[in-house]
Amino acid sequence: MIILIAAMAENRALGKDNQLLWHLPDDFKRFKQLTSGHYIVMGRKTFESLPGKLPNRTHVIISRQTDYQADGCLTAASLEQALKLVPHEEDVFIIGGGEIYAQALPIADIIELTRVHTRVQADTFFPEINLNEWQLTHQEQHAQDEKHAFDFSFETYLRKA
Repeated sequence: MIILIAAMAENRALGKDNQLLWHLPDDFKRFKQLTSGHYIVMGRKTFESLPGKLPNRTHVIISRQTDYQADGCLTAASLEQALKLVPHEEDVFIIGGGEIYAQALPIADIIELTRVHTRVQADTFFPEINLNEWQLTHQEQHAQDEKHAFDFSFETYLRKA
């Protein structure tokens, strides 16, 4: 299965200046729970925005720089090449950024989305989800609290047959 996992605002905003736009501890916990033990595919800028290599995951970094290397990570020149590095029986999570999501959306099986109920300025966006192609199968609301500056929802979409 190819699974896109992202947190986006109501205006599909993902990030600005290679930074996340919010701090949602429950979203981080869900991301860790879902992706641990799996392959994660990302663009180079997304990888460089991380605090380091994420534990218990196999990192595949897509870069146009032919000599790009990152310790303990696999590298690929394209999404197609990156997916060939993942064993066929393994689920793979696409974790960003915007360009990689746009390339992966047509071939994805599942979208695990955290919808942050706000609109923010951004320079990176999640692609439009065509609801004729996707079915919302799970939605879980979370209210703003002392640790979360915004209301948000966990949503799972499955590609329609």
